[in-house]
Amino acid sequence: MKKLPKVIAVVGPTATGKSDLAVQLALLLKGEVISADSRQVYRGLDIGSGKVTKSEMRGIPHHLLDVEDPKHVYTVERYQKDAQSAVADIISRGKTPVICGGTGFYIDALVYNTRFPDVAPDRALRTRLAKKSTASLMRELMKLDARRAQEIDPHNKVRIIRAIEIARALGSVPKTKRKKQYDVLWIGLDLPRPALREKIHTRLIRRMRGDRIIAETRRLRARGVSWKRLHEFGLEYRHAGLYLQKKLTKTEMLERLENEIVHFAKRQMTWFGKNKDIHWYAPTETKKIITLTSRFLKK
Repeated sequence: MKKLPKVIAVVGPTATGKSDLAVQLALLLKGEVISADSRQVYRGLDIGSGKVTKSEMRGIPHHLLDVEDPKHVYTVERYQKDAQSAVADIISRGKTPVICGGTGFYIDALVYNTRFPDVAPDRALRTRLAKKSTASLMRELMKLDARRAQEIDPHNKVRIIRAIEIARALGSVPKTKRKKQYDVLWIGLDLPRPALREKIHTRLIRRMRGDRIIAETRRLRARGVSWKRLHEFGLEYRHAGLYLQKKLTKTEMLERLENEIVHFAKRQMTWFGKNKDIHWYAPTETKKIITLTSRFLKK
């Protein structure tokens, strides 16, 4: 039986140090990193998305960062195609792909070669649905397909609209077909809830120092990114946008944003919690992770 190509996936909730670990593993194992983050694919979404900096990369090539203009939508189907090409390229040069990120939908699409429903975009429907609130769209999806409504990110308007589009065309959103195409070592980083909340708070304060996230959001606006599009990006960009529109005070922005990031981390863990192949570690257990990874690559 033909051996599947080996890849490493570093996953888990936000603020657990996935990017640092991925770089460490890549340095030790002659690897390259493939980002799996639905906001880091966009140019200019740097501070708010926690995009790894050049110095933090430590000379390790990183793929799937800064590949799309934020005024446009980068789909999971495109991510799948681009990421699979990156994996093939890295392996062809005798190196190990290290997939790193918290967007479980992207990671699963890549490693399982997910087949998505073949439903063409309905521009008129999308335009009409885009005028509705996220809560209203979720209610509509719940009526059409309760199973999909329970699985989807209730704050991701683009994905909700796509799910409604598919459900209207097919009667429901079919379960995606998946086929294992890599031998994956799943490494998950996690912390106890109080410790994770403290990490989220500390990181947010650091990113807000000097109003850096607000300044970044202003730059995106100056480049033509609409308020609506900023809202779709969620978290930092949504709340900074509301602050710049004078719909929130700075105190309200920070309080709401921190709570939203905590809820986001919970949703990430709900997604990854379904994957029983993940080996979970605390961020400090680097030696154990390196030992496990070395054994995986030698077998």
